[in-house]
Amino acid sequence: MSRVVDISVRHARTKVSAVSVQRVVHALDKLKGYRCPEGSLSIAFLGDKETAKLHDEFLGDPTVTDVITFVGEEHPGEPFAGEICVNIDQARRAAKEHGVTLATELRLYVAHGWLHLSGLRDGNRKESAAMRVGEAVAVSHLDKLAAKLRVRD
Repeated sequence: MSRVVDISVRHARTKVSAVSVQRVVHALDKLKGYRCPEGSLSIAFLGDKETAKLHDEFLGDPTVTDVITFVGEEHPGEPFAGEICVNIDQARRAAKEHGVTLATELRLYVAHGWLHLSGLRDGNRKESAAMRVGEAVAVSHLDKLAAKLRVRD
């Protein structure tokens, strides 16, 4: 059974295909070695201003960041895995810096948030190394399944 994935794009200049995001999440849900909690998932695509506001409000840090992940709750009747907030503006800057497309960078950010929900952290050097390995595994898996994001800028 495929999980429900609710997509919200709150960025004036960029359109992200909800169907392609759902396909990426469903592909990640098949990734061996990592397990995102059961239940629906919410993914919000935001800009710098809204991301910095969330970062400050919930983590006490007013700076811009790439991904913020909120772990959900396991309700027996209606479990909620969590919410992944993706910063499109940061992804655009990073894509340019890394020489990749915006869609490729956004897909990495979705995978990063999904891995956070699966239990990976990146608060220290050891955790960050494990997250980089998880990202590489996830991106390789998505490549094999041809799970791409469709973005119109």
